[in-house]
Amino acid sequence: MTFDLFDDLPPSGPATPAVEPLADGAVVLRGVARPDAEVLVADVQAVIATAPWRHMVTPGGLQMSVAMTNCGAVGWVSDARGYRYDPIDPLSANPWPEMPASFRQLATTAAAQAGFAGFEPDACLINRYAPGTRLSLHQDRDERDYGAPIVSVSLGLPAVFLFGGMRRADKPQRVRLAHGDVVVWGGPSRLAFHGVAPLADGDHPLLGQLRINLTFRKAL
Repeated sequence: MTFDLFDDLPPSGPATPAVEPLADGAVVLRGVARPDAEVLVADVQAVIATAPWRHMVTPGGLQMSVAMTNCGAVGWVSDARGYRYDPIDPLSANPWPEMPASFRQLATTAAAQAGFAGFEPDACLINRYAPGTRLSLHQDRDERDYGAPIVSVSLGLPAVFLFGGMRRADKPQRVRLAHGDVVVWGGPSRLAFHGVAPLADGDHPLLGQLRINLTFRKAL
């Protein structure tokens, strides 16, 4: 799959994000990824050329509606054996593609802006949302150390991000995320339940009818 890159998008330049608190240890950095969006999308293309999109299956046998892939030292996988990180792509039996420099720099910079200096991700989950797809409330619990934050980058169509508490039953906040917004959560909020409401239809000048999400983690 390829994406069309348009010449009439705003030029790249330094980002000055507006920081919006979500909870203790959780913030939204508005627009911080927008100046580098074209480079990020081009690097997504390079990743999927080696590790194509796939719909993973949960341990219970349900196929996920969101298509995904990975890059970095390890990738997140799900199958009948459970949820885990693995250095090998099960489709190709090869290592996952190396994390692009643009990805790593964005994740490290955004984490520092959110108060988590020194973040060095070793995994990036790349999710592709089409209209109608969603991500159920869940916790990120497959990492060895919960001391590092999660950094989540939104590209393309806007989405409603659901950010809850420590219990699945806690009513989540509904946060609209636009192209280039980055959410960072860690510390007291590291295990907060979160998800994405069904994606509304639309047409974005860079990604068309898609939303791409980059989620950076320190897995090992």
